[in-house]
Amino acid sequence: MLRFRDQRRNAAWRARRSPCWVVTDFLRLALLFQPASLPRVSALPPANLVELAANAVGATQRGLPADLRALARGVIVHYEAQPAASVIASGFPSDILGLFTGPAYGDTSGHEPGTPQIMLYLDNLWDFAEADETVFKDEVQLTYLHELGHYLGWDEDEVAARGLD
Repeated sequence: MLRFRDQRRNAAWRARRSPCWVVTDFLRLALLFQPASLPRVSALPPANLVELAANAVGATQRGLPADLRALARGVIVHYEAQPAASVIASGFPSDILGLFTGPAYGDTSGHEPGTPQIMLYLDNLWDFAEADETVFKDEVQLTYLHELGHYLGWDEDEVAARGLD
């Protein structure tokens, strides 16, 4: 229990505050006194998460060799908060970081309809990065390259062999 020097003065001060301050104070105390055995509550993602991710992807593309850069820029990148229910229903875990859909480069079989696309799930990436912007940018780059590897026709083993797992 928290103790105050002057209980009456503090009670009157708290009574003048709006209810939203009470909730804010409660959340601050909950974060402060969170038991070590529980996972830490991460900070809410910043509003510019899409901008951070787009800048990381752009920097990654600029760092690719010219021939790969041209291929990479032909793949649409979507920045989504969470995977869609259909993605989870098709067997992917809810904490998936990214997903490639569509035909791989050079695939003319027609088995994969649609346009090549990479989905980056920003809330999951932010949680994985434990609310650290630098780690978030690194994970966005790694996830983007991983999914780009699938576009190039690499399976999970080939992507992992290149250090993109």
